[in-house]
Amino acid sequence: MATTITVNGKAHSLGVDPDTPLLWVLRDTLGLTGTKFGCGIAECGACTVLVDGRAVRSCMFPVSNADGANVTTIEGLARAGVLHPVQQAWIAQQVPQCGYCQSGMIMAVAAFLDEHPQPTDDEIDASITNICRCGTFARVRRAIHAVGRTE
Repeated sequence: MATTITVNGKAHSLGVDPDTPLLWVLRDTLGLTGTKFGCGIAECGACTVLVDGRAVRSCMFPVSNADGANVTTIEGLARAGVLHPVQQAWIAQQVPQCGYCQSGMIMAVAAFLDEHPQPTDDEIDASITNICRCGTFARVRRAIHAVGRTE
C-alpha cells in the first residue's frame, strides 16, 4: 500500500516500507538532501521538518505517520523566491558557523514562532532544543528575537 504525502507543495505516492523514517524518504527517495541526519535518535534536531506545520524530528518519524500530510523541508520554506523571515534573520545575525544543523534549527524555529510570535528567553530555552555543536545559541536567540513580531 502506497503512502501519499505532499512535500513542499508536490504530491508523492510512495511505495516504501511504512516504517521507513521520513528522513530517509526525503533524502534517498525524493532527493531532498537539505534535511540532515545527525544522531538518529531524535535528540539533536538536525533532521527537523514540518509536518502539517508542526516541527518533527524526521529520523524517528515513520513515513506512515505522514500519510496524507503536508511536509515542508528547508528546500520548501522560502516562497516564490523570497526567503522565509527566519532564513532572513539567520543571514542577518550570521547564525551558522559550520551550518550542518542549521536547516533543522531553522525549521524548528519557524514552527515555534508560529506559536510564540514574541517569545521570551525562557520560552526559547524550553522549546528550541536542537543541538548546535558549534555553539551558535546566542546568535540563534538574537535571530529569533529579530523575527519575533506582534500579531
